[in-house]
Amino acid sequence: MKNFHLPLPEQTYSKLRAEAERMHVPATTLAREAIDLWLRHEMRKARHEAIAAYAEEAGGGDLDLDRDLESAGIEHLAKTGKAPK
Repeated sequence: MKNFHLPLPEQTYSKLRAEAERMHVPATTLAREAIDLWLRHEMRKARHEAIAAYAEEAGGGDLDLDRDLESAGIEHLAKTGKAPK
């Protein structure tokens, strides 16, 4: 575990303290969890953006999805009624 000094605006500090008291947890625990959640979100977002950029770049090329496989997948989804995510 590493220590990290983080000056906060008074309003942010007050809200953090109030929420920590309401939840009966230390403010440092609450802040650590909030930072961890934000970092996970940012990593997921970066991964999604990297995959989307790769798909856009590789689309239509040799690394693109096989057209027959793609058609079969679409056909399967249409038959099962499952909407793509």
